[in-house]
Amino acid sequence: MRKQKRQKFSEIKAGLDDAESLIRKMDLEARSLQPNVKAVLLAKLREYKSDLNNLKSEHKRLASANSNQAARDDLLESGMAYAMSVSANQRGRLMMSTERLNESSDRIKESRRTMLETEELGVSILQDLHQQRQSLLHANDTRLMRKGGRKNK
Repeated sequence: MRKQKRQKFSEIKAGLDDAESLIRKMDLEARSLQPNVKAVLLAKLREYKSDLNNLKSEHKRLASANSNQAARDDLLESGMAYAMSVSANQRGRLMMSTERLNESSDRIKESRRTMLETEELGVSILQDLHQQRQSLLHANDTRLMRKGGRKNK
């Protein structure tokens, strides 16, 4: 029983660490986007960070209670059902937060893909304009040389 609890706490801790890592990555990604998209995503990220901090606090509280032998005895004797419901509730909230993080991550990836496509299109347009400018300059030089050649004759 104790081994299972330790394993569950380790799983929850790993999930919290993964969620924190995802939030950091999304924060970095969001800060590199356009201001109108960035503001919305950063607001969502603040919400996720708050949720994650609440989950961490709850996990820490439960973990410290679990490490205390008297609290452990209380949980085993009278509070097992409560501990299970809290653990299930935490897991549900963690899964919901992770799902929201994944959805936000997908939206950020899609925004980044759109940004890269737009940048690629802009580069292509600039190259076309450069080629057209070169053609116009060459045509102008040819015209001037022909015009200058007629005057000399």
